Amino acid sequence: MTESDALPPLPADGRVLDARLHLLDRLLVDVDGLPVTTVDDLELDGVEAGREIPAGSAPPRVEAILSGNALPTRIFGGRPPDSRLDRIDWTDVDRIDVAVHLNVRGEDLDHLWVERWTRDRLIGRIPGGRRAAE
Repeated sequence: MTESDALPPLPADGRVLDARLHLLDRLLVDVDGLPVTTVDDLELDGVEAGREIPAGSAPPRVEAILSGNALPTRIFGGRPPDSRLDRIDWTDVDRIDVAVHLNVRGEDLDHLWVERWTRDRLIGRIPGGRRAAE
């Protein structure tokens, strides 16, 4: 291997991630180890849709994880409306391995409001719905 075959140095400090490989469709786990949701999309800083990133500019940074009901658009095409995606700040991410681990409780995220509403308003009214199965 010659010097010209060597890879160039990374353009930024920190960890470089391949979004498709390391983030998208990964399980989000809260600080208690409970599953919260999956990563459906990312909100990036330093990128404008439809424009190339000029050479020498700072690399894009992840601002937030977007999650919501994106399955129908994956099957039929298109993109879910922004109103259907919930935003989880990147500052809430603790670490990334086979899952994306958060440093907050899932109960504290707005993302789970539908599940909390269903639990409290529907399931909780069913006899025995407020206690765990034995």
